[in-house]
Amino acid sequence: MIVVALGVGFGLSWYALTDGRLFGVLQAGPWAAWPDVGAAAPNPYTRAHLARVAGLQLGLGEGVQFTATTDSDGAPLTTDCTYRIDGSTPVAAFWTLAATDTSGRNLGRPGSDLALRSSNLARANDGSIVLYVGKHLSSLNWLELTGDGQFLLVLTLYDTVVSSGISSAETTLPAILREVCR
Repeated sequence: MIVVALGVGFGLSWYALTDGRLFGVLQAGPWAAWPDVGAAAPNPYTRAHLARVAGLQLGLGEGVQFTATTDSDGAPLTTDCTYRIDGSTPVAAFWTLAATDTSGRNLGRPGSDLALRSSNLARANDGSIVLYVGKHLSSLNWLELTGDGQFLLVLTLYDTVVSSGISSAETTLPAILREVCR
């Protein structure tokens, strides 16, 4: 009984800190964020998540950071594939999109832009975006990757209404669509 209790307890703790959908994570399609991160008194799950990742986080009024580990169909993001990020972002003064490996190392090709920035993009007339992420040359807005294996996309929105408490039902983020795999 003790072994079962410890297994269930540690398993649920690991789940809460890794996935977090039931414990304060804002989920919008494949994108997830911990919007309580910059609060003066974040909930206990957010504090535990912060201790686990040991990363420098934005303050509540500064913005919010979304990460995606899968495409919109639920398949893991891998450097063997090229992805199209298609849609619109919530209103923000500025945003960046970067790709990192699972340890947080930026996978952008050295000598090129390590992240796409909202200020340097070609946009459609309606303001929507089409971005490509992958190792192989793509048209328009392209983030060239290096490395092998799985990666994460990190979308950081600065000075945005999302960090002011809008629910996930009102938050729309671009879709991540798999284009070509080699």
